[in-house]
Formats: sequence, structure tokens, C-alpha cells
Amino acid sequence: MKRLIFTALICLTATIASAQTDSVNTDTTKTRRTHIRLGFGDDATQVSINDTTSYASKAPGFSFGLTFTRFDIGLTTLNDNGSFKLSPTNDFLNYRSWRSSNIGFDVLQLSYRFNSSFRIYTSGGFDWTNLRLRESVTILRDQPVLTYTRDNVKYDKNRLSATYIRVPVAFDFRTHNDDEGRRFHFVGGFEMGMLLSSSLKQESKENGDQKLSGNYHFAKFRYGASARLGYGSIGVFAKYYFNNMFENSPAQDGLRNFSFGMSIGW
Repeated sequence: MKRLIFTALICLTATIASAQTDSVNTDTTKTRRTHIRLGFGDDATQVSINDTTSYASKAPGFSFGLTFTRFDIGLTTLNDNGSFKLSPTNDFLNYRSWRSSNIGFDVLQLSYRFNSSFRIYTSGGFDWTNLRLRESVTILRDQPVLTYTRDNVKYDKNRLSATYIRVPVAFDFRTHNDDEGRRFHFVGGFEMGMLLSSSLKQESKENGDQKLSGNYHFAKFRYGASARLGYGSIGVFAKYYFNNMFENSPAQDGLRNFSFGMSIGW
């Protein structure tokens, strides 16, 4: 996963450094100034190179294509039947709050723009959920229910992970551009996910590095609500999934995933 994130960051840097051109149907020039639009996603930063200012409104219509946007870096939190404190049954999943992460980004997008202030879009991308476990336990793979053993080992890293394909459907309300060529975004919608893989990675002096892939009972399909708020290309996100984080494991009924953090790109 580190290689994929590193590659994504390189793509992000390259995209920010490239110029972006938008199709328009109206163009009202207030003064004569030429701009280069830099950025990615639907917003970009305007850079003045002489003494003219130009404002453009986008034409309504569909757009579809490859993208690299909504790069999310945040924290994962477990909600146990309405409480952010784990019940004794789920205490073996006790995790390090500031090291349990949610990372994701979108690579494909279909949208319909009604006007310059409102659009609806769906996209496809990848999403990683990583729980950094505090306890010296091993979550057993390919068991009938979510099962663990207590170990006499001190783990430097004990991470339970799931990789999903994510498919959000969202409504994006946007203000008009300000003097800096940026706008506020208010986004709300739904997000679905399909499980690609899950694994347990452990590091210890006794056993070295181990990565065990298999069935850890993560939900094969998850769904929930998402919200985003931002200015320009920077924002925050929050996601809450309505179904159980683990399936076919009655003891974990009501254990759900809530994630929040920073986001880059729209």
C-alpha cells in the first residue's frame, strides 16, 4: 500500500503543476488580464500574468473521464452500538486512535453540471481502512466468525486492514469564485464500497515481519453517508457506514466505522 500511496502523491504533485483548461459557454471580461489555471479536480488556482481579469461560467452538461481527486487522509474510529467506547466483547479490537487511518482517492468520475453552482457526480476509487491494534492478539483468518488468540509477544506493529473499491454519489453545491479564483464547496451524499482484500500485518522482535492475507470478516459490501466541506482544493471529510464493519460474526453486531480527516481536490 505504501508504494501505491507514494505513486498517488507523485501523480498529485504532477497534476497540481500542470495547466488545466475548462470548456465554457459564456465569458464576461471585466478587464484585460490573462490567467493560467493551475490545479486539479473541478477547481483550479488562477495566476495572473498581465493586467487582465477574466471570469467564465461553465456550460451545463455531462463530463466523464479519468481523474485524481478527493485524496483523503484521515482517522478511523469504531462506533460500538452508539458508543465510541468498545464493549468488553470487542475489547480485543482496542486500537490506537491517532494511528488508525483511512486513506482513499478517486480515479474515475462521471458528473452532470446543472450550472456553475450545482452538480451531481459519481466516481470510482480506492479506500483503505487500517486499525492499529493495541492488544497483543492475533486475529485469525478464515474462521467461521471473527476469532482471535492472546499472544505472549510484544508487537511493534499489529495492523488489521481492509481495501475497498469506493463508489460515492454526491451533490456538490459551490459558491461563485472569489477574487482569488477559489470557491467554497458543500458536498453531501452516499458512499458504497466493495471489499477487495483484507490482511493482518504484525512486526515483533520474536517473529519478525508477517503479513497474513485472508478472510477477516470485513463486510463485503458497505454503505453509508458522507459529507465534505472545503475551500479551493483543500477541505475536510466525514463518512459513517450504516452496516456492520464485520459480517457473519454475531458478537460484532452493531460495530460500525466512522472516518474523518483532510481532503485534497474536488
